[in-house]
Amino acid sequence: MKKILAVDDEEGIRTLLKESLEMEGYVAYTAKNGMEAMESLKYQPDLIIMDINMPDIDGYTVCEKIRDYVDCPILFLTARTEEQDRVNGFKAGGDDYIVKPFGMEELMARVEAHLRREERRQQHSNVYFTGNLAVDFSGRQVLVDGKGAGLTKTEFSIVELLISHSGQVFEKEQIYEKVRGFDGEADASIIAEHVRRIRQKIDKGKKHIETVWGVGYKWVG
Repeated sequence: MKKILAVDDEEGIRTLLKESLEMEGYVAYTAKNGMEAMESLKYQPDLIIMDINMPDIDGYTVCEKIRDYVDCPILFLTARTEEQDRVNGFKAGGDDYIVKPFGMEELMARVEAHLRREERRQQHSNVYFTGNLAVDFSGRQVLVDGKGAGLTKTEFSIVELLISHSGQVFEKEQIYEKVRGFDGEADASIIAEHVRRIRQKIDKGKKHIETVWGVGYKWVG
């Protein structure tokens, strides 16, 4: 099911959007301001409906902040009709706009059209970001400051496992078994060496893998 994030400071509009989207079979999340919108990116929405006029951070600014990290379509909701406002929206990284008050049928048609276009592109982003670190799960590579970190296949598999269960502590034996794909006698020193090498390659001013003494490791990014 496609996930839609609807951002608007008016509770009535948020409720209307959420109910309408869910009736169309989408998973709908809402945010009441720009800060909540950025926090809600953890849901990895397939499309974002964004109000422009919000009290803390306006929709243009939110779009500019997230556009380098979010590839999904962003549709602006606006009460403005001037051409320059529309131009500003596109410059900020928006893909479409709809003027308030809007018809729900038209909005849903635009949502569906953009999602279809994304499916045709077949470029759904599968990337994890934290600080200067980017993990491309599809390409199975880690980039630090935009440059490949040169992780081996096993090293990447360890990073992938820990990120996928962020905050969960894994014993060295568990990591060995999950990465190798079978149960057996695990040499904990092998995992410790892999983690040491991973840290050398990706820890540039920030620790990502934390040692839980006497137990194992967890991802803290």
